[in-house]
Amino acid sequence: MAESNFVDYVKIYCRSGKGGRGSTHMRREKYIPKGGPDGGDGGRGGHVILRGNRNYWTLLHLKYQRHILAGHGESGSKNRSFGKDGEDKVIDVPCGTVVYNAETGEYICDVTEHGQEVVLLKGGRGGLGNWHFRTATNQAPRYAQPGEPLQEMTVIMELKLLADVGLVGFPNAGKSTLLAAVSAAKPKIANYPFTTLEPNLGIVSYRDNKSFVMADIPGIIEGASAGKGLGLRFLRHIERNSLLLFMVPADSDDIRKEYEILLNELSTFNPEMLDKQRVLAVTKCDMLDQELIDEIEPTLPESIPHVFISSVSGLGISVLKDILWVELNKESNQIESLVHRPKEVNRLQQELKEMGEDEDLTYNDELPDDEEEEWEEEEWDE
Repeated sequence: MAESNFVDYVKIYCRSGKGGRGSTHMRREKYIPKGGPDGGDGGRGGHVILRGNRNYWTLLHLKYQRHILAGHGESGSKNRSFGKDGEDKVIDVPCGTVVYNAETGEYICDVTEHGQEVVLLKGGRGGLGNWHFRTATNQAPRYAQPGEPLQEMTVIMELKLLADVGLVGFPNAGKSTLLAAVSAAKPKIANYPFTTLEPNLGIVSYRDNKSFVMADIPGIIEGASAGKGLGLRFLRHIERNSLLLFMVPADSDDIRKEYEILLNELSTFNPEMLDKQRVLAVTKCDMLDQELIDEIEPTLPESIPHVFISSVSGLGISVLKDILWVELNKESNQIESLVHRPKEVNRLQQELKEMGEDEDLTYNDELPDDEEEEWEEEEWDE
């Protein structure tokens, strides 16, 4: 089996640079017999910086980069010359990356915007040269500051996809088919469970050149929050979705029961998911007539808006987009109140149809030890 190009978890050792030491040089020239101290400062050690980059959508580029090391600052020299700063290491990550301390599990930072920069580890400051320590009573100081030490940490980076709408459903509920129907994404579609093995993103076009992002998450089964199936691995991506679109096929034995199972798995994984907006889409309705729809409707959950759709025939797709857009933006109070009345939504759907508007990584911590710099005072010129 070919290895997936979607990587949403990496473990990396990061190390900043140590600061350069200050110089203890004494100025002694032919025509300046009492030059005095002129030792320069050491350079700053390099930072380790995280930077959000919208051109990345996975952590694949970091999977085999186990160690990220910033440069050390150089020592100061004579004539108050400063040492060169160490080279910063910038790590480009996709928007939605969360960073934790691998040893303690402590949350460190979250990169959510393009161009956002977060200093993960600061480089050590350079030491001051002996020029800073001259006084009236100590006109020839023979000491300077050493540079500050480096910082090091093993971090875990997790990617949580940033999307407006997340598709939630059992395997073969029609999630990938819907994404392919409403966007330019081309997810794999087949008639067997767990066809989708990695999340897919698609941009859904709406009226007046507006759009929103939809994420297709691999199918969830009962017990996914306990590690069954593929759901546990990808449930973290649903945490970042503004709205959850539950998808249950019309041929299910009990649509309400399947919805409640899905909702229970999400709440078990993270109770905060219950606070997200929810919409229910009954899929694969191309073979249903209005009479069957009227029979199914009373059995559906009453707490959320629902819509009957078919990604193949296009039934209800326009109404679904309207509902999702209103839930995401709350632009019109009139439509907003309509969305929360399922019967009115289905009446609107029927009217639009008649009008023809339906459209793990292992970690090796053995690193070469840097040679310790010895403190050497520069000798006086005799």
